[in-house]
Amino acid sequence: MSATLLKNGRIIDPANRRDEIGDLLLIDGRIADPKTALPPDVETIDATGLVVAPGLIDLHVHLREPGQSAKETMATGTKAAAAGGFTSVVCMPNTAPSVDNPSVVTWILEKAKAEAVINVFPTGAITKGIAGEELAPIGSMKKAGIVALTDDGHCIQNPEVMRRALEYAGMFGLTVMDHCQDYALVGKGVMHEGYWSTVLGLPGWPAIGEEIIVSRNSQLAELTGTSIHCQHLSSGGSVRILRDARSRGVPLSGEICPHHIALTDESIRGYDTNFKMNPPLRTQRDIDLLIEGVADGTITVLASDHAPHCNYEKEVEFDQAPFGILGFETELSLFLDILVHKKKAIGLPRLIEMYTLEPARLLGLDRGTLSVGAPADVTLIAPDLEWTVDKNQSFSRSRNTPFHGWELKGRAVRTIVGGRTVWEV
Repeated sequence: MSATLLKNGRIIDPANRRDEIGDLLLIDGRIADPKTALPPDVETIDATGLVVAPGLIDLHVHLREPGQSAKETMATGTKAAAAGGFTSVVCMPNTAPSVDNPSVVTWILEKAKAEAVINVFPTGAITKGIAGEELAPIGSMKKAGIVALTDDGHCIQNPEVMRRALEYAGMFGLTVMDHCQDYALVGKGVMHEGYWSTVLGLPGWPAIGEEIIVSRNSQLAELTGTSIHCQHLSSGGSVRILRDARSRGVPLSGEICPHHIALTDESIRGYDTNFKMNPPLRTQRDIDLLIEGVADGTITVLASDHAPHCNYEKEVEFDQAPFGILGFETELSLFLDILVHKKKAIGLPRLIEMYTLEPARLLGLDRGTLSVGAPADVTLIAPDLEWTVDKNQSFSRSRNTPFHGWELKGRAVRTIVGGRTVWEV
């Protein structure tokens, strides 16, 4: 029997509306009844001054395997996630080959079982080859173990294809997650279309290129009744569309990533490719509206869009560099620093809810709770701990972060998966 007792921590469990100082007992990989007699060999961890939360979930990550292990591997990616406080991640299907059939789903699950230090939940591509044309075998991928559908990295442009995908997804109880980008409007844009794109002479990526797909998704979700989750929202206009849809009961949800509220398009003035992501950094006005969407509950999920790239890929001209930045080890701290400490847009319990109960409920995961009998996935957080980001200390194989040298307040200090500590400060 393995047993761990977390003593005197602030237990925040949104699923059970619990926020109190207390103890949490873990036995044989499960949350135990607090009335259970302590085993003689129990490990005791003093959690005084720490938040004891359900294991955090990041539902938007790129682990790069199969096919792109120079950027990240199952082992390095999940170790970096654990160092960020995450016990579960939902990985995207834009790998090589793409996750568009049950055999690749099985490969990922077996690879995760052998090498991952946390839980890995795969998604399946909506269309074959993520080409946006022919539907992938949704039913067989669901049977193989996917938890959602997405062509992330790409966006289905044909609304008829998207409609049929939603109808099939609904039959299998799957949420569809969408990278919202209208290719005709965005063109070859590499940064937000506005003042700074003009000054820097870079092709613009207009906000309406995101907003028009969010609007389309609202109508298709209403028509089909299938849940659509809009990934990495960056535009204030998208928040308005999402708010209107949700007020009418449309099954539409959205997430934000920390870089979209921590940085503006002005950050690109030095042409540093570590500030290049898709969708791009936008204006302070967009940031204010995104934070307002978090505060009023319009945006329900926080995520990273962790997208590692090799150094040589980023060491090129700005318009030639790939989109994407690292996220695992900085996202919780950035959200704590901005949303809780500085802007006071939400409290700590709501932040934890957006990392646990909300993503678990959206995708039907058996995680995100400290209920008795649940998997013993726990994250210990020091909400006021001040630290400095050092990209050279990252567990990721890549180093493409714009936050090197930033001083942040708050971070995870211990990550427990299945009752076993997989990372601690």
